[in-house]
Amino acid sequence: MTTTMTRPGSGTKPRPEQPRSANRPRRQTGRHLMLAGISLLWLVPLLWAMYTSLRPYSDTAKHGYLSWPHSLSLGNFTDAWNQSGMPHFFWNSVLITVPSVLCTLLFSAAVAFFVSRFDFRWNIVLLMLFTAGNLLPAQVLITPLYRLYLLIPLPQWMSDSLLLYNSAWGILAIHIAYQSGFCTFVLSNYMKTIPKEISEAALVDGAPVWRQFFQIILPLCRPAFAALATLESIWIYNDFFWPLALIESGDKRPITSALATLQGAYFTNPNLIAAGALMTAIPTLLVYFALQRQFISGLTIGSGKG
Repeated sequence: MTTTMTRPGSGTKPRPEQPRSANRPRRQTGRHLMLAGISLLWLVPLLWAMYTSLRPYSDTAKHGYLSWPHSLSLGNFTDAWNQSGMPHFFWNSVLITVPSVLCTLLFSAAVAFFVSRFDFRWNIVLLMLFTAGNLLPAQVLITPLYRLYLLIPLPQWMSDSLLLYNSAWGILAIHIAYQSGFCTFVLSNYMKTIPKEISEAALVDGAPVWRQFFQIILPLCRPAFAALATLESIWIYNDFFWPLALIESGDKRPITSALATLQGAYFTNPNLIAAGALMTAIPTLLVYFALQRQFISGLTIGSGKG
């Protein structure tokens, strides 16, 4: 049934109103086309890297990178794995990434719990202080941080150089300090959505603060932890700046440094580097697929609330 409106004295025929739902299919089609185009733009570099890594260097040198391939093989992947020492550098990345992510989430959750569940005078200031650390570019901090690392001693079992410089502990420390602000901000906002009646009921039952934190709040923050663990693993795993500036020995650097060993002083094989870059991205994809469901639920939390 359509509604009509006419002015008194006018001889024009009334025009039926168009239902609002008539334009929805067009809008959805345009939205899907736009998302498909954006996704294609994001996939073009990845697909081009895969295409390049499967071609021998002799084929691209003779016919060009825009030519049709005359042969495809997995030889570049085998050569990149053997020449770069990738297993060793991958283990270095594991020793840096896993403790950094776990410590960052634990410390950030503790600060977020204190800020969001307790009312005191300086809680907002404390949260702003943690968040402000992420606003400083890493290039601004490198000079004072480099000098500070040269002055902090470590025992020999922690560092061969007897300093925080040129040690994995120094990379762990800067990752935890630099990423804690963002994680504290996200977790504090997430914990504010948890009803305080849960903590009050636990307090009435005699549960101390540490038990409320570990047995009540942390399990309820699983989606947020999964989302942050995925993001932090990718960011820390792919970081190249801090190890380059704070680690002198090449054998102590993470897997991102393994790609640098594939580039010679007078000759560079882009096909070989493309194969190495694709292999270094595999662990981050595995982390994302393992935490995909929790990651999406953590990102969409609160989206259904009006």
